[in-house]
Formats: sequence, C-alpha cells, structure tokens
Amino acid sequence: MSEKVVLEHDDLTRTLRRIAHEIAEKNPEAESLAIVGIHTRGAILARRLHHLLAELTSAEPPIGDVDISFYRDDVGVKQRTSQPVVHASHIDFDLAGKTVVLVDDVLFTGRTVRAAVDALFDYGRPDRIQLAVLCDRGHRELPIRPDYVGKNLPTAREERVNVRLAEIDDSDEVTISEPLEVTA
Repeated sequence: MSEKVVLEHDDLTRTLRRIAHEIAEKNPEAESLAIVGIHTRGAILARRLHHLLAELTSAEPPIGDVDISFYRDDVGVKQRTSQPVVHASHIDFDLAGKTVVLVDDVLFTGRTVRAAVDALFDYGRPDRIQLAVLCDRGHRELPIRPDYVGKNLPTAREERVNVRLAEIDDSDEVTISEPLEVTA
C-alpha cells in the first residue's frame, strides 16, 4: 500500500502553532478557555495545543480528554468490525462558563465529533464548544464544521488519512494511503 506524506514533523509543529494562535486570537479571555481532546490522538494534540496556548497567553487553561466509545452511533455497523478500545475520560474541572475547544486529529463524517459533544454534556454545560482539527478530509454525514483546521485534505472516500504522533507512533507525520486495489 502506497502512502503520500502530506505533513512532516516540522509542518505539523507549525500547523499546531498556527491553530494555537488562532484559538488565542478568537478567545482573548484565556481564563474562560478549556481544552478537551478526543481519545487517542486528539488527546495528544490537545496536550500540545495546551502547552502552546500557555506560552502564548501566560494562562494555563484546564485540559481534559474524553473517550467516546459508548457514545458512538456506529458501533456494530459493518465498517466498524472490531470492538472499540475504551479509555477513561478525564474532565476534572467545571465546564460551566467555559469555551471548550474540542480537539481531534481527523474530521471525516462528523460522527466522532457528535459523540464527543454528547460525552461533554455528561460533564456539564459549557458556554460554547469550538472544534479544532489537524486535518479536515470532507465527506461529512452530519452538519458539523470545524472552527480551526490545520490542513484541508481532499480525499477519496476510500482513502485513509494516517496521523502518526511521536508519543505513540515514534514519529510525527500525516499521510494518505491509497485504497487497496481489488483484483478479480
């Protein structure tokens, strides 16, 4: 299977720095900001954005992560043949009065984000939720639009966007895998 690299380590770092600047600019009251990442890679990206925002704003917004395994509407659907890996969610701060920036690696159909919003409301009701994604590949099935996008990646529905992060994959990069060819 061939892969095309679309973001290398330095590109990914610059992209996250730009997203952090956009978040800080759109939310001048840093004390009302909170960052929540969607497991697994969204949580890692959220930690990186949290660090960058702390440098930019001299404030340390609360950070958390959310697992959406039990909130998905497609568990058991034929595309998701394996059982989800369940992680613990960590939101140990009050969401009331906060602007929560929800962070994920790839925005595709919108179902993961919908599930994450449902999960967030189990922890409280924030004033607003903003969405930051590293890659937006289109093909939305739900009316969900990100507030912050690292890179728009027009892809075929069958292609796969692979986000690799040093914390779990030993390298930072984003690639697109070509669909597998079916031989007759």
